[in-house]
This record gives sequence, structure tokens and C-alpha cells, in this order.
Amino acid sequence: MLRDAEPQPVRLSDYRPPDWLVDTVHLDVRLHPTATRVIARLAMRPNPEGRAGSPIVLDGDGLVLKAVALDGEPLAGTSYAASPESLTILVPPQQPLELTIETLIDPSANTKLMGLYRSSGTYCTQCEAEGFRRITYFPDRPDVLAVYTTRIEAERDEASVLLGNGNRVEAGDIEGTSRHYAVWHDPWPKPCYLFALVGGNLERIGDHFTTATGKQVELGIYVEPGKTGRAGYAMDALKRSMRWDEEVFGCEYDLDVFNIVAVADFNMGAMENKGLNVFNDKYVLATPETATDADYANIEAIIAHEYFHNWTGNRITCRDWFQLCLKEGLTVFRDQEFSSDMRSRPVKRIADVRLLKAHQFAEDAGPLAHPVRPNTYREINNFYTATVYEKGAEVVRMLKTVLGVEGFRAGMDLYFDRHDGDAATVEQFLACFADANGVDLAQFALWYAQSGTPELRVESYWNEAARTLRLDVEQRLRATSGQPSKQPMVIPLTLGLVGRDGTDLPLNLDDGSNAERGVLLVTAPKQTFVFRDLPHRPVPSLNRGFAAPVKLSSNLTTDDLVFLAGHDSDPFNRFDAVQSLALTHLVTATRALRDGEPAPSAVPLVAALSATLADDALDPAFVAQTLALPSETDVAREIGRDVDPDAIHQTRQWLRRSLGEALRSSLEAAYARVSPTGDYSPDAASAGRRALRNTALDLLAAAGGPADIARALAHFETADNMTDRLAALTVLAHNAPDEREAVLAAFYERYRDDPLVIDKWFALQAQIAEVGTLARVRELSAHPAFAMTNPNRVRSLIGSFASANPTQFNRPDGAGYEFVVETVLSLDSRNPQVAARLLAAFKSWRALEAVRAGRAQSALRRVSDTPGLSPDVSDIASRALD
Repeated sequence: MLRDAEPQPVRLSDYRPPDWLVDTVHLDVRLHPTATRVIARLAMRPNPEGRAGSPIVLDGDGLVLKAVALDGEPLAGTSYAASPESLTILVPPQQPLELTIETLIDPSANTKLMGLYRSSGTYCTQCEAEGFRRITYFPDRPDVLAVYTTRIEAERDEASVLLGNGNRVEAGDIEGTSRHYAVWHDPWPKPCYLFALVGGNLERIGDHFTTATGKQVELGIYVEPGKTGRAGYAMDALKRSMRWDEEVFGCEYDLDVFNIVAVADFNMGAMENKGLNVFNDKYVLATPETATDADYANIEAIIAHEYFHNWTGNRITCRDWFQLCLKEGLTVFRDQEFSSDMRSRPVKRIADVRLLKAHQFAEDAGPLAHPVRPNTYREINNFYTATVYEKGAEVVRMLKTVLGVEGFRAGMDLYFDRHDGDAATVEQFLACFADANGVDLAQFALWYAQSGTPELRVESYWNEAARTLRLDVEQRLRATSGQPSKQPMVIPLTLGLVGRDGTDLPLNLDDGSNAERGVLLVTAPKQTFVFRDLPHRPVPSLNRGFAAPVKLSSNLTTDDLVFLAGHDSDPFNRFDAVQSLALTHLVTATRALRDGEPAPSAVPLVAALSATLADDALDPAFVAQTLALPSETDVAREIGRDVDPDAIHQTRQWLRRSLGEALRSSLEAAYARVSPTGDYSPDAASAGRRALRNTALDLLAAAGGPADIARALAHFETADNMTDRLAALTVLAHNAPDEREAVLAAFYERYRDDPLVIDKWFALQAQIAEVGTLARVRELSAHPAFAMTNPNRVRSLIGSFASANPTQFNRPDGAGYEFVVETVLSLDSRNPQVAARLLAAFKSWRALEAVRAGRAQSALRRVSDTPGLSPDVSDIASRALD
């Protein structure tokens, strides 16, 4: 049901503690496909920090109230006010009391997939951010922490498995019926968004884990029947995550069991419900035949992410939703560190920065920009963003860079010790690091308050006579929505001075100090640093490891970048030097194409890539990342305004063809050198060899020669794993129109009964950069394998078209915009969260050239002017037009 009134802004400055607290929650959930009965007993008491004499005001969303009682006595209708959206006990006694509420809900009709819903016959919950109010009336806010006991009952043949939070304390049959029950108790106080239950006919793979203190934990992963063979890697990732968190952060698991359930219909990637994580099945199920190397890496990372929430999110939660980054940004940082330790740290860092630039930098540059900790929102579901997650992680990473490894660990230890069991704030988090290290982090806190991507300009000047190098550093943060003026940030500038032989020179500053750990703290709008006692002019290697999420520019020459690409000891900056050469070339060539001028020379880029391919000491995965050109989105972001997606695409395709020919012998040699020699393994080294081989295949096929297409066809036909098969299919779909339909049809026939693989088939076709793709996507939206009710299907087809096909989504005639808007409006009443995320594809519309920008604006206004929108979609439309 849609809300009638426009939601009012919620402001951080308006926060006040809850008037009533809930100490314990006893739930009795009697599952039924269309009439589930929920009886909630809440032990409540007035909050000493709340307003004295206040009524009890509970949140609801579409609820049917059947009964309400106070301390066991039914309440008269004059004692309370009820609607589907709220329940108010008007004059409660100002003392501890027990409130009993009975509601009736229809899980099968819940297409929003929030609260309690039914997915492919399985009962499932999703309560973050505000889904618990769709189950029962409750003070649905994260600073109300309670101990939960949940009794679940269901027909045994309909739901043989009944799962809840915490530890199972009782189970059995209900005498005289075909129903059974289970009781779960979670001893740790938690907010209601972490509540979960699952009921269904599921199969389990089990294992166990022994904690650092010798405690035995029973592990279970529940999947649809017949899929247990695909959950083994997820279990292995879980056990490695548990051990890593003990060793690196000192965090030990605290329950007797840890369960994961994989479901097919899920709005998010996964959810960290205490002791009962619920996952989108794409982040649990994998075999070499059905999952790519990227899928395996995602499973590893997301399993870890949700497990790590046990401490950063569950044991310590958020005071309010403005503090969302406190659990998500911090936990993303933790899962990134875990993956870096499990795999190649440089390659993982490169992948994370690519993601950050593609999504978060674009968000910062558009109308949907917001701080890592927003100060206002209309719909909290729209703030599960790249800014909160990825930029939030970068802020934590900078904190570690500023304080050092030991100082950071001391701050984390104090945070866990001081705030275990609390609903905390960003200020409290930072105070732990300040107190543990004796530093002032007031200016650093601006990273949480100011939106936008800081721009850092660094100019270096060599003084031959004095043997000094002067760095002039200037920072700038442009105005963003609601923030016309900005204060200077604390930016840790990590650097090295690379000598002629490729070694790093000493970092001796002219004031007699040393740039400790290779970090300069930039705190003012303009600063100068002078390095002395240098034997010769070095080449500055700036922002090593991408330690600060800034847009860096410098006066380094093309020769300097080519030198760094071959000699920098910092792997990320070696990669970034090549990317800078490529990005500069693509931007210049795109402008030249639009102005009718000749394209610039690609000789420096070819030289840098040739040297990379020739260096046998380099990790193949690193070489593959270096060979991958900046995306069309990267080029558009660098151009900044008056963007023509067609010109960018044409320029990038031309460069790919040129590189394929110029590097042909090296690419062919690399392709042969890393050919598979044994059975498939998802380990990082094997994945790196496949990545290089498939990248070489792609660049060689860009020229479209018969031998190159034949190579790709053979690659497709002989592949013994999904990584290689999908890579070849992608190459053929984008470069071989004559062969395309046959291989697409063969792929579909092979995997037609596997929805997760067919998602890849949908996504690939939606990304083909040709005029006919919109018609193809419309046709595929009527395909029997596509379902608008399944978020994975929608994201794979419509989402890929909108977010990963810049030329066709941004068609000059506006047809791409209209198609996405039609989908958003059709989907909004059924699943507003998914609809809103589709609409967020318009986040960069203001950067487009005038014709496209006008079409996009009209499409957004069509949405904004539609009556009866959900708060989710209304919020995105209005902010995009702001």
C-alpha cells in the first residue's frame, strides 16, 4: 500500500532518546501462507532520558491489529489509537509493564520483500532498515535494544526447517496437528532490524568451528533442495572469516550456532541478522561450471562482511540511521582487509578503487551527493549507497594511515571495550581513536560531514643547486547540494620519491624531520613541503595505495608516468601511472573527435603496457588489471560536463583496436603462457592467470580479425569453467555480430534451468553497445526466464542496461530513459526499493550534453509528477531534479 502523504524529512539534529525502552521481546509466530498470526509480548519501561509521562507510540506498516493487552488485561478501544501505520497507548502507567499485541499479516502478498514474506515457498524476513514494523507494532529504531525469544510454528510438510536468531532452546510437534514448532533465544540485546526467522523445506550442509578460547560453534548453511553441493566454498569462506577476525581484530564469536540461509528473492546482497544471516543465493552458491572467479571472490567477501557485522553492527550497533556508515563503512573496510589477506593485496586494492571511482565518485559529482553521515533523509532505504559503504570504508582506511597500524588497533580495541552493547555514534567511534592515541580528530571528522570528492593538486619543483624537491600542495572541495562552502580536510598524502634506479630515496624534510611512514598530512588549503639532500631529481609517487579518496592532479610529465609505470615500488601507483596515461589519452581523443581534429599518439601508453607485459615477475592478475582500460564511465567523469557517450565509446573502441594490434605478439604470448594446465581452482593465483588470458583474448578480438574471432570461439567451446566460458561469450557478443546469436543460444540451452547463470546471460545482452539493444532488452523482458518479481532478474537485465550501457541508456532520442522510467513506475507499487535503485541510474544526468540532459530531465519529471509514488522513488526523483 502506498502512503498518501509526502514523507517529511528526518534530521540528525532532531534526534532525541526513545521515551520507552523494551527489555525483552517474546514473539509467537504462527506461519501461514496468507494469514500469519504474530503475538508479541513486550516488556517495556519508561526511559529516564526520555520525556516523562509520554504515551507509548509504536510504528507499523500495513498491519492488521487483532488484539492488544496491557499486563494481561485487554485494552478498551478508548485506551489506544490504532492504524495500519501506528499504535499508540494513550495514557500508560509510568512504570515497567508488559504490552501484548496480536497482528495478522499476509506473507504471500508481500512483494516488497520487507518484513515477513514468502520466497519460492520459503518464509523469510528482511527487517533492515524498517521492516520489523511490517511484522508487529514496535518502536522501530536502532537505539531500542532488547533480548528476543521467538517461537515459530508451521505445517511440517510446508516448512520442515524453522530457524531464528540465537540458539535453539526447544523444538517439537504440536500434538493432534500436522504442525511443529521451534523456540530460539538470543541472549544478546539487539535492535529489531536484526530480527530474523526462516521457515521452509531446505537442505543443510554443516560444519563446526572451534574459537580461540576453545568454544565449539555449530555452523549451518541452508539452501534449496538439490543445491548443497554448491555451498561448500561459502562454508570454507565462513570458517576463514571467523579465524581471521580473531587473529586480526580479537573478535570471537559469541553464540553456540551460526546459520546462513540462501534465498532466491532478496532485495539486498545479504543481511547480518544475529546468528541467522540471510543471503541472496548468488552470494552463496558456486561451482566451477556455474560461477566465475569474480563470483567466488564476491562470495568470500560478502560471507566475511556479514559475519564481521557480528561485532561491527550487532554487538555495537547504530544509535540512529544517520550513523549507518558506522557499521557499513567500517565493516566494508574489514572485509576488504580480509580479502586482501586471502588474495593479492595490490590487486584487491586496485579492484576496490575501480569500484569506488565508478560508483562513489560519480555519486559525489551529481545531484545525489551526500555526506558519509547524512544530516537529513526522507527515505532511509535510499542511503545504502556507495558513499556510505565504499567511501565510509575509505575514511576508516585513512584513519589507519594517519594513526599507523598499532594506533589504529588500539583505537579499535578501545571501541570494542567501551561500546560493546551500545548503540553508538560517529563521535563516539572517533573519540576512541583520539583517546587511545592522544590526538585531536576534530578536523578529520569533516570526512563524515562534508560531501563531495576533494581535489588535490600537487606540483613538484626540482632545485638542482640545492638538491631539493619542493611540493606545493593545494586542496579544494567543491560546493555540493546543501553545502555551498567547505572547510579544508585532513588528507594523508602517502608518497615516495623514486630515484633513477627505481629505488625510493629518503624522505628528509627541510625542517630536519622525516616524513614518517611516507605520509604527509595535508590540513590547510595550501601547503609546501621541501625534501632535502637528494642525489638527483626523483619522480614523486603520489597518493600511494590510493590512501586518500581524492581526485589527484599533478605536473608530472608523460615521461614521468611511463617511468613510474615501469619502476614504482608501490604496485597501485604502478598500475595508476598506466591508467593515467590511458585516461589522458581517451579524454584528449574524445575531445579531438568531437572537434574534428586528429587523435593524439598512443605511443607512450603502448610503451608502458609493453613493459608491463614483458615483466615476468609481475602477478598475472596485476597485469590483467593494468591492461584493462578506464571505463567509459571513468572517461565521462574525467570530462565532467557536456559529455557525449557515443564519442567516448567510439574513442575507447578505437584505442582497444589499436592496442590489440600494437601489442599483438605480446598478447598472444601471454595468452599461451597462462593457458590452463590442470583442474579448475578458485584460488587467487589460478584466477589471476585466467584473468590475464581472458584480458588478452578480449584485446586481440577488439580488432575483429577472423583469426581472433576463431580464437574466441575455440575458447568458448573448450572452456571447462564458467569464468572462461563467459569471458569468451562476452568477447563474441561485443565483437563478433555474425557469431553472436549462435553462441548466446548455445549458452542459454546449456544453462536454461539455472537462474543465476541466466542472470549473466541477461546482463551480457543488456550491455551490448548497439542501437538494437533497447529492442533486445524489451524482448528479453518478456522472456519466460525473466520475472519482474525477482530482484536478481530485474537487476541483471534492466539494471545492467541502465547502469552499464552508457550509449544505449543515454540514447540521444531519450528512448533509453523512457524505458527505464516505464519500468520504475510499473515496479514501484510492488517493490519500491528495487525501483528506486533503478532510478538512481540518472545520478549523472546533469553532466551530459544539452540534448541528452534535456531528455533525461523530462524523464525524471515524468516520474516526479506521477501521483501516488512510494517514498523511495519520490525521494530519488526529487533529489535528482534538485
